[in-house]
Amino acid sequence: MHDRDASLSQVDRLVASQHLHSSESLCKLLRYLAKHALDHAGSPIKEYQIATEVFGRSEDFDPQVDSMVRVQAGRLRLKLTEYYNTEGLEDPIVVELPKGTYVVSFHPRNTAAMSKVSPGATQISDHAAPAWRGYGNWLVMALSLAVVLVGATAVILALSASRNSAQALEADAVAPAFAVFWKGFASGPEEPWVIFSNAKFVGRPEIGLRYYDPRKDNKNGAIFDSYTGVGEVLAVHELDHLFAKLHRQIRVKRGSLFSLDDAKNNNLIFVGSSLENLTLLEIPATQEFIFHRVTEGPRKGDPEILNVHPRHGEPSQFLGTPADEPLTEDYAVIGLIHGLNAGQSVLILAGTTTMGTQAAVEFVCRQSSVEELLLRLPVSNTGQLKPFEAVLRVKVTRGVPVGTELIALRSGPS
Repeated sequence: MHDRDASLSQVDRLVASQHLHSSESLCKLLRYLAKHALDHAGSPIKEYQIATEVFGRSEDFDPQVDSMVRVQAGRLRLKLTEYYNTEGLEDPIVVELPKGTYVVSFHPRNTAAMSKVSPGATQISDHAAPAWRGYGNWLVMALSLAVVLVGATAVILALSASRNSAQALEADAVAPAFAVFWKGFASGPEEPWVIFSNAKFVGRPEIGLRYYDPRKDNKNGAIFDSYTGVGEVLAVHELDHLFAKLHRQIRVKRGSLFSLDDAKNNNLIFVGSSLENLTLLEIPATQEFIFHRVTEGPRKGDPEILNVHPRHGEPSQFLGTPADEPLTEDYAVIGLIHGLNAGQSVLILAGTTTMGTQAAVEFVCRQSSVEELLLRLPVSNTGQLKPFEAVLRVKVTRGVPVGTELIALRSGPS
């Protein structure tokens, strides 16, 4: 075992590195495992202990059902490898988390010893040495140097090729958190459908449009259903980029063209709420957090999210910035539910405005936020996420979502 102070100092260096400092959960896991290894050398550590003492899981945590610890350990191994291949190339101590164990190891970095050459072996006598001998020695040294240079060049090229190959594999690898969260959508035989909202409007584009109201608008009049929000457009782009990383494609349709036949045999990702994505009204939807329009009072007509079973400290409704004020706060729902067929999944990503919708999609496409979400979600023994519903508070600045916070979460039945 390396010197304890030196080992702890190396852990501090890792935690402060650009590879780890932005992930509080991984830093906490590394410090915990390192302390355990130093205090209890050679002693194994169980997933249950890590889950309850590091990540605050309840006492009924079952590692056969919830793979959270394995996911986090896999992420930590990857980050350690990345660190020692880049900014930690010259660190004197290497910290490793061998695969198949949670026991951290510390060992000094191997450095090739410089071979010492005896002065007498290369020294040429200055006394009565023939001229041809001096020339011969010079030639031997030149040839030796050439061989060394060729060998060094070959080594450099090999190392460069190896590093480029490693970087290519790293770029091609899928983050463990994404692999878990998107498993149901990326592993099916068919590409999932992404259905984006496009509400019905009446009026004329050049003088103004408003939402179509079936109670007072002529259904035979001019209805525009070819418009969608900026957030939905950016969201579809974000999903397309993510699925490219997962080596899959998505199929995209606007809500007004989507049919129930499409819903019966496909995994679905809905971008936009049921207030605009009307197809959501015809299939199973979220049950704990429901989109609704305020029916009375000064906020009448404004969109809101109803909290059907509010817990202690939670409001009964989530209502963003009033419609007649510049948007600074929005709310969004992330909901994973069963589809029309038991084997199909539906993911709902929707805000009360287009900015909230964009934020919800960015949340599930960003590795750090998916990792934090997975820490609070149960996973089946097949590695499949169980149904859940979550609410995000979204901070908006100049029409751009700039911050999200997970403020409510419900995990449904399997």
